[in-house]
Amino acid sequence: MNGEKKKKLIKSIKIDVDKCNGCRACEVICSAHHAGPKYSSNNPARSRIRVIRDPLADIYVPVYAGEYAVAECAGRDKYTIDGKEYKECAFCRASCPSRDEFKEPDSGLPLKCDMCEGEDEPLCVKWCLADALVAEEREEEVEEGVAQEELEIGLEALANKYGLQTIMDTVARMSKKD
Repeated sequence: MNGEKKKKLIKSIKIDVDKCNGCRACEVICSAHHAGPKYSSNNPARSRIRVIRDPLADIYVPVYAGEYAVAECAGRDKYTIDGKEYKECAFCRASCPSRDEFKEPDSGLPLKCDMCEGEDEPLCVKWCLADALVAEEREEEVEEGVAQEELEIGLEALANKYGLQTIMDTVARMSKKD
Protein backbone atom coordinates (compact mmCIF):
# COMPACT_ATOMS: atom_id res chain seq x y z
CA MET A 1 0.00 0.00 0.00
CA ASN A 2 1.05 3.62 -0.30
CA GLY A 3 0.62 4.90 3.27
CA GLU A 4 -2.53 6.84 2.40
CA LYS A 5 -4.76 8.04 5.27
CA LYS A 6 -8.35 6.85 5.21
CA LYS A 7 -11.24 7.08 7.65
CA LYS A 8 -12.15 3.84 9.35
CA LEU A 9 -14.95 2.97 11.75
CA ILE A 10 -13.39 1.55 14.91
CA LYS A 11 -15.61 -0.60 17.12
CA SER A 12 -14.66 -1.23 20.72
CA ILE A 13 -16.13 -2.28 24.03
CA LYS A 14 -15.97 0.12 26.95
CA ILE A 15 -15.54 -1.78 30.21
CA ASP A 16 -16.71 -0.45 33.57
CA VAL A 17 -14.98 -2.74 36.08
CA ASP A 18 -16.94 -1.20 38.96
CA LYS A 19 -20.16 -2.63 37.51
CA CYS A 20 -18.89 -6.13 36.67
CA ASN A 21 -20.17 -8.74 39.14
CA GLY A 22 -18.19 -11.66 37.69
CA CYS A 23 -21.18 -13.64 36.39
CA ARG A 24 -19.24 -14.59 33.21
CA ALA A 25 -22.37 -14.46 31.01
CA CYS A 26 -20.17 -12.65 28.47
CA GLU A 27 -17.80 -15.66 28.29
CA VAL A 28 -20.68 -18.12 27.94
CA ILE A 29 -22.47 -16.32 25.10
CA CYS A 30 -19.21 -15.57 23.28
CA SER A 31 -18.06 -19.19 23.34
CA ALA A 32 -21.52 -20.42 22.23
CA HIS A 33 -21.66 -17.84 19.40
CA HIS A 34 -18.23 -18.92 18.12
CA ALA A 35 -18.87 -22.68 18.43
CA GLY A 36 -19.11 -24.67 15.23
CA PRO A 37 -21.98 -24.99 14.44
CA LYS A 38 -23.07 -21.78 16.13
CA TYR A 39 -24.59 -22.26 19.62
CA SER A 40 -23.93 -26.02 19.54
CA SER A 41 -21.60 -26.01 22.54
CA ASN A 42 -20.19 -23.88 25.31
CA ASN A 43 -16.48 -23.84 26.15
CA PRO A 44 -15.29 -20.61 27.83
CA ALA A 45 -11.74 -21.42 26.64
CA ARG A 46 -12.99 -20.49 23.14
CA SER A 47 -14.42 -17.19 24.34
CA ARG A 48 -12.96 -13.95 22.99
CA ILE A 49 -13.62 -12.31 26.35
CA ARG A 50 -12.29 -13.38 29.74
CA VAL A 51 -13.16 -12.18 33.22
CA ILE A 52 -10.09 -11.88 35.43
CA ARG A 53 -11.48 -12.92 38.80
CA ASP A 54 -10.59 -12.52 42.44
CA PRO A 55 -13.93 -13.30 44.12
CA LEU A 56 -12.66 -12.96 47.70
CA ALA A 57 -11.64 -9.37 47.00
CA ASP A 58 -14.75 -8.80 44.83
CA ILE A 59 -12.59 -7.89 41.80
CA TYR A 60 -13.77 -8.78 38.30
CA VAL A 61 -12.12 -7.35 35.20
CA PRO A 62 -13.46 -8.30 31.74
CA VAL A 63 -10.77 -8.30 29.02
CA TYR A 64 -11.57 -8.98 25.36
CA ALA A 65 -9.13 -10.43 22.81
CA GLY A 66 -7.07 -8.05 20.73
CA GLU A 67 -4.44 -8.46 18.03
CA TYR A 68 -2.04 -11.38 17.85
CA ALA A 69 1.46 -10.52 19.08
CA VAL A 70 4.17 -12.37 17.17
CA ALA A 71 6.65 -12.01 20.04
CA GLU A 72 6.46 -11.73 23.79
CA CYS A 73 6.26 -8.18 25.07
CA ALA A 74 8.83 -6.77 27.45
CA GLY A 75 6.20 -5.53 29.90
CA ARG A 76 6.31 -7.39 33.15
CA ASP A 77 4.89 -4.72 35.39
CA LYS A 78 2.68 -5.55 38.33
CA TYR A 79 -0.46 -3.74 39.38
CA THR A 80 -1.87 -3.56 42.88
CA ILE A 81 -5.65 -3.47 43.20
CA ASP A 82 -7.15 -3.43 46.68
CA GLY A 83 -3.87 -4.74 48.12
CA LYS A 84 -3.51 -7.70 45.71
CA GLU A 85 -0.76 -7.85 43.07
CA TYR A 86 -1.60 -8.76 39.47
CA LYS A 87 0.82 -9.36 36.62
CA GLU A 88 0.49 -7.06 33.62
CA CYS A 89 -0.19 -10.11 31.42
CA ALA A 90 -3.48 -10.70 33.26
CA PHE A 91 -4.95 -7.57 31.69
CA CYS A 92 -3.33 -7.87 28.25
CA ARG A 93 -5.66 -8.27 25.27
CA ALA A 94 -3.08 -9.89 22.97
CA SER A 95 -2.75 -13.54 22.08
CA CYS A 96 1.00 -14.11 22.35
CA PRO A 97 3.54 -16.94 22.52
CA SER A 98 4.12 -16.60 26.29
CA ARG A 99 0.63 -17.56 27.50
CA ASP A 100 -2.40 -19.66 26.63
CA GLU A 101 -5.11 -16.99 26.91
CA PHE A 102 -7.00 -16.13 23.74
CA LYS A 103 -5.93 -19.22 21.83
CA GLU A 104 -8.23 -21.82 20.31
CA PRO A 105 -7.87 -24.77 22.73
CA ASP A 106 -7.72 -27.51 20.07
CA SER A 107 -5.53 -25.90 17.41
CA GLY A 108 -3.63 -23.21 19.32
CA LEU A 109 -4.67 -20.61 16.74
CA PRO A 110 -4.92 -17.07 18.12
CA LEU A 111 -8.40 -15.73 18.91
CA LYS A 112 -9.43 -12.13 18.31
CA CYS A 113 -12.70 -10.42 19.16
CA ASP A 114 -14.67 -9.87 15.95
CA MET A 115 -17.38 -7.80 17.69
CA CYS A 116 -19.80 -10.65 16.80
CA GLU A 117 -19.64 -9.86 13.12
CA GLY A 118 -23.09 -10.12 11.58
CA GLU A 119 -24.89 -9.18 14.80
CA ASP A 120 -26.22 -5.68 15.54
CA GLU A 121 -23.93 -5.42 18.60
CA PRO A 122 -21.47 -7.69 20.39
CA LEU A 123 -23.40 -10.39 22.24
CA CYS A 124 -21.31 -9.94 25.40
CA VAL A 125 -22.64 -6.38 25.57
CA LYS A 126 -26.21 -7.52 24.94
CA TRP A 127 -26.01 -10.25 27.60
CA CYS A 128 -24.29 -8.16 30.29
CA LEU A 129 -27.09 -7.55 32.79
CA ALA A 130 -24.84 -5.36 34.96
CA ASP A 131 -24.17 -2.95 32.05
CA ALA A 132 -20.43 -3.31 32.63
CA LEU A 133 -19.88 -3.64 28.86
CA VAL A 134 -20.90 -0.92 26.41
CA ALA A 135 -20.36 -1.02 22.64
CA GLU A 136 -18.71 2.08 21.19
CA GLU A 137 -17.96 3.25 17.67
CA ARG A 138 -15.67 6.05 16.57
CA GLU A 139 -14.16 7.18 13.31
CA GLU A 140 -10.37 7.44 13.07
CA GLU A 141 -7.93 8.32 10.37
CA VAL A 142 -5.69 5.36 9.81
CA GLU A 143 -2.69 4.93 7.61
CA GLU A 144 -3.03 1.97 5.33
CA GLY A 145 0.10 -0.07 5.24
CA VAL A 146 1.25 -3.58 4.67
CA ALA A 147 -0.08 -5.65 7.58
CA GLN A 148 0.50 -9.33 8.27
CA GLU A 149 -2.48 -11.16 6.84
CA GLU A 150 -4.73 -13.26 9.11
CA LEU A 151 -3.98 -16.34 7.02
CA GLU A 152 -0.26 -15.87 7.52
CA ILE A 153 -0.73 -15.49 11.28
CA GLY A 154 -2.85 -18.64 11.43
CA LEU A 155 -0.36 -20.65 9.36
CA GLU A 156 2.51 -19.44 11.53
CA ALA A 157 0.68 -20.55 14.68
CA LEU A 158 0.01 -23.99 13.14
CA ALA A 159 3.63 -24.30 11.96
CA ASN A 160 4.86 -23.44 15.46
CA LYS A 161 2.62 -26.14 16.95
CA TYR A 162 2.95 -28.96 14.39
CA GLY A 163 6.07 -28.05 12.42
CA LEU A 164 6.32 -26.57 8.94
CA GLN A 165 6.91 -29.93 7.23
CA THR A 166 3.70 -31.38 8.71
CA ILE A 167 1.73 -28.38 7.45
CA MET A 168 3.29 -28.64 3.98
CA ASP A 169 2.57 -32.41 3.83
CA THR A 170 -1.04 -31.80 4.89
CA VAL A 171 -1.55 -29.08 2.25
CA ALA A 172 0.00 -31.34 -0.42
CA ARG A 173 -2.27 -34.23 0.61
CA MET A 174 -5.34 -31.98 0.60
CA SER A 175 -4.54 -30.56 -2.83
CA LYS A 176 -4.43 -34.10 -4.28
CA LYS A 177 -8.05 -34.69 -3.16
CA ASP A 178 -9.35 -32.12 -5.67
